[in-house]
Amino acid sequence: MDPIVCFPSPTPAEILLSISEIGYSYHCVSSAIDAENDEARVCVDGWSGAVVLGTENLSDALSVCRTLRKREQPIGPLILIVTAEQLEALSLREELFDDFLCAPFDVKELSTRLSLEFERRGQGINADTVSYGPLEINLSTYQAAVKGRILDLTFMEYELLRFLATHPLKVFTRETLLSRVWGYEYYGGARTVDVHIRRLRAKLGEENAYLIQTVRSVGYRFGQNGWTPESGPSDR
Repeated sequence: MDPIVCFPSPTPAEILLSISEIGYSYHCVSSAIDAENDEARVCVDGWSGAVVLGTENLSDALSVCRTLRKREQPIGPLILIVTAEQLEALSLREELFDDFLCAPFDVKELSTRLSLEFERRGQGINADTVSYGPLEINLSTYQAAVKGRILDLTFMEYELLRFLATHPLKVFTRETLLSRVWGYEYYGGARTVDVHIRRLRAKLGEENAYLIQTVRSVGYRFGQNGWTPESGPSDR
């Protein structure tokens, strides 16, 4: 299991303790360049995730986040830590991180948020599947199934479904989905996302199409507010 990259170096002890508590190792870097240069030397498959502290220098912290996101395989989960006074500066930059914390924070809170983000991606220490209601995604075999029925998905359909399912209830614009699923070098338009969403809904079946919600004038969201896998979908 590869380490979680932390910025800056040295990283405060409470962050390192939070990471250790969930069973991951860590590696501290002082810049985005260090994160890239150190990865090949330290990791086998790449960083498992990232915790970026922006309380002292938010500009440098966002630069690190941007670099980690621009990779062929963007790093995630990526948690950004800021002060309450810095929250306004995060507006329209949501694509640079998966979650954020306001300092000061409790060690348990950070470790819990990291654990949840890993579980949503099927990256828990023993997790190789992502389950949400009737849907189950096997990250080892690259297969998705609804109530045991294997879905016939193209690679990009699978990647889009996997990304949405590992970020339940979070709304993504079409542009963010293009950059996070297809990659920053992809020049297709928003119609590419719409076409793939339409195909995914068709393959999920009419009774399960609700899993991918359209958020008017914004984009798409996986799952419904007020719904949990145990309770089933709420009335629409």
